Amino acid sequence: MTKKQTLPLDQVLVGDCIELMNTLPEKSVDLIFADPPYNLQLGGDLLRPNNTKVDAVDDHWDQFDSFNHYDEFSRQWLQAARRVLKDTGAIWVIGSYHNIYRVGTVMQDIGYWILNDIVWRKTNPMPNFRGKRFCNAHETLLWCSKNAEQKAITFNYEAMKQLNEGLQMRSDWLLPICSGGERLKDDKGKKVHPTQKPEALLQRVLMATTRQGDVVLDPFFGTGTTGAAARRLGRHFIGLEREEEYATAARERIGKVQMLDGDSLELTESKRALPRIPFGAVIERGLLAPGDKIYDNRGNVAALVRADGSIAHKDAAGSIHQVGAQVQGAQACNGWTYWHYKCDGRLVSIDNLRSQLRKEMGQISA
Repeated sequence: MTKKQTLPLDQVLVGDCIELMNTLPEKSVDLIFADPPYNLQLGGDLLRPNNTKVDAVDDHWDQFDSFNHYDEFSRQWLQAARRVLKDTGAIWVIGSYHNIYRVGTVMQDIGYWILNDIVWRKTNPMPNFRGKRFCNAHETLLWCSKNAEQKAITFNYEAMKQLNEGLQMRSDWLLPICSGGERLKDDKGKKVHPTQKPEALLQRVLMATTRQGDVVLDPFFGTGTTGAAARRLGRHFIGLEREEEYATAARERIGKVQMLDGDSLELTESKRALPRIPFGAVIERGLLAPGDKIYDNRGNVAALVRADGSIAHKDAAGSIHQVGAQVQGAQACNGWTYWHYKCDGRLVSIDNLRSQLRKEMGQISA
C-alpha cells in the first residue's frame, strides 16, 4: 500500500495524541512540529495597570498535578512521536521557561539529538504587568534529529540564506506574536485558542526543514497553524487534537487556505547538493572543444583546454581547480567560478556550461 493509503493525510483527528500516534504506521512522517502544554505555573489572576484581567492560559489541558506527572506525559508522547518519525526525519518542539528544559531533558534521555535551539524573539510581547520580573519576550524551539548517528536530514540552508537577504540564518528569530486578522476569534470576539502561534513562525520551520510533498505531523494541533502553513507550502499535514472545538476551527481555517503554485514553491538549492558534473563532460558535449582557451575574469590569464578535460597554463597542467589555484598562488580554487570562456566577445563563467548540462540532464528545473 502507498503512503497516501496508510496515512490520514491532510486530516484533523480528534482524540488523545499518544493513542492516535500509536495507530499510525512506524517511520511514516518526515517532520513533527509539537507545541505541547507548557504546564504554566501561574499564581493567581494577572491584572493590567487599568485593573482589567489578562486572558491567561488556565485551561484544563495545560494543568498537571506535578512535575513528575508532566515529565511522564512528555516521555510518553515523545516516544510515540519517535516511533512514527522516519529515520531521515526531525522534530521541533516549542516551549517556554516553564517546560522547555524539562522537555529537552526527556528528549535527550530517550535518544533524540539536539541540532539547534532557536530563540523566537517576539517583536510585540506581553509586558510584565507586575513589574517584578523581566518582560518574557521569547520562546525556545528545539530542533532535533531522531538520534545522534543520523546522517540524512533535510535542511534547506540556501533557502534560509535567501530568506535572510543572503546572510546565514541565525538561531534567533525576530517575529511578531499572532495578532490582528490572523488571530481566530469566536462570535463574541474572544480568542478561540489562547496560545495560537503565528503562521510566519511555522512557515519558516517548514521552509527550513521540509520539501514539497513531505508529511508533517502536529500532535497538539490546536487551531491548525501547522496545517495552514503546510497547505500553503505544498506539504501534507496530519493534525491530532484532543478538543473538538479547536479541531473544528482548524478545519474551517485550513479549508480557506490557497496552496501556492509549483513554481513559486521552488527553493534555492545548495550547490553541494546538486549532482557532480566533471569538466570533461563539457568537452564531451561539445560546449568547449580541445584547443579552446579559457580565461580568468579579466582575460589576463589564459589556459588551454585539453581533450581529457584537463587544462594547461605555461608549466602548470591539471584540473580546472588545480591550475586555477597554481596561477593564483592559492591553496585551493573553485575552477568553475574562476575560469571563463569567450562568447560574442565577452567573458562568461564556465559555471554556466555546467548549469546547462544539469538542465539538459533533467537534474534541476529549467
